[in-house]
Amino acid sequence: MSFRQLSSDVKPVLLRDRLEQTPVARTEPVGGDHGRGLWILIVLSALMAFGSISTDLYLPALPALGRALNAAPGQMELTISSYLIGFSLGQLLWGPIGDRHGRRLPIAIGLMLFVVGSAGCALSTTAWQMIGWRVVQAVGACVGPVLARAIVRDLYARARSAQMLSALMTVMAIAPLLGPIVGAQILALWSWQGIFWTIAGVGLLTLAAIATLRETLPRSRRDRAPLYRALSDYVALARDPRLLGYAISGGFFFGGIFAYIAGTPFAYIAYYHVPPQVYGILFGAGIIGIMLANLLNARAVMRLGSDRLLLLGTAGAALAGVATALDAGFGWGGLVGLVAPLLLYLSMAGFIVANSVSGALAAFPHRAGTVSALVGAMHYGTGVLTAAMVGWFADGTPWPMGWIIALGGVGSFATTMLLVRGPRRNAQDTPARIEPEP
Repeated sequence: MSFRQLSSDVKPVLLRDRLEQTPVARTEPVGGDHGRGLWILIVLSALMAFGSISTDLYLPALPALGRALNAAPGQMELTISSYLIGFSLGQLLWGPIGDRHGRRLPIAIGLMLFVVGSAGCALSTTAWQMIGWRVVQAVGACVGPVLARAIVRDLYARARSAQMLSALMTVMAIAPLLGPIVGAQILALWSWQGIFWTIAGVGLLTLAAIATLRETLPRSRRDRAPLYRALSDYVALARDPRLLGYAISGGFFFGGIFAYIAGTPFAYIAYYHVPPQVYGILFGAGIIGIMLANLLNARAVMRLGSDRLLLLGTAGAALAGVATALDAGFGWGGLVGLVAPLLLYLSMAGFIVANSVSGALAAFPHRAGTVSALVGAMHYGTGVLTAAMVGWFADGTPWPMGWIIALGGVGSFATTMLLVRGPRRNAQDTPARIEPEP
């Protein structure tokens, strides 16, 4: 299925005015709307990619940044972990705001905060200033994925939303592929400050693009509860076992992903003596695997259902995780024996992420922003924990990374079996047309 075919299914919604929409988009192709649908997908893809853009672009500049700011050992790593913490917790803020005030206004405010945080990073003169501005940048950046997912749920029914999320994530996967390359070129031609000014420029361009989109959550469907009740709402949502199953399943998997990100530079470069250039190729191969799996998921989800594909993905992740741990612990297969299951584990993101998110959103479609925030916070929160665990249990071998990834894969599969109950279909797992409200 091509990107153009997917974009043809986005029907522009009608406006009551510039900020309010009455009818909800249908999930059927509408002639003449190909260009509009393609533009919506491009903007949503940009919003989904903000997490990668904010970090991957400046990774090549970390050594230069540390020297320029006279940073103590380990402080530059704090610019990454502080960002992840802000990105995780910030989602819990934007979800309820998006359900109460619509999607466009909170996204615009978040993007302005992101631009301010990026400019603050560019103007930083100490490592602690940089760490603080990275938190501000993260809190603004996380509005993109949270409300982009909610917009997809506003527009599409369960299986169709999984298909569209797969398409968005396929495009989004380009960011970590190109980010370090583009960042290195900006560093060579400009400076490390130039990288953050470029990131701020991306935020401004996306902010301008948001002005061209129409609101997808009409006032009649907005949550009127006060924002201070958000905490109790999260507790209530977390009591739903099926919703919890989707969120925890994805959380376990993300834990393995972040252990991979934290552990493979040492495992590949320091332990197996892989040249840094080859490490970049191996990292890119994993991203390509994710893109291919997302394309396959987009083609199969309408026929097989998202729960079946989620079960398939978590089973593959469990097998890959166990194989990774065995090689990491016993050296079976050497470097190839480690790389192969890791690439398989990464590729399973194409089946797990979109289907777990769409399943969680389908459980409470009227609270899509809050649910999206809860799921995203659990995903990134688990990732922060497992990335730290790789450092805590470091012993000079790939073994800590291996068993943490195995735990992530097996935990994801077990949660899917116990709480999501695998291939069981329900009414929300079949395509449905979202009709306009009267």
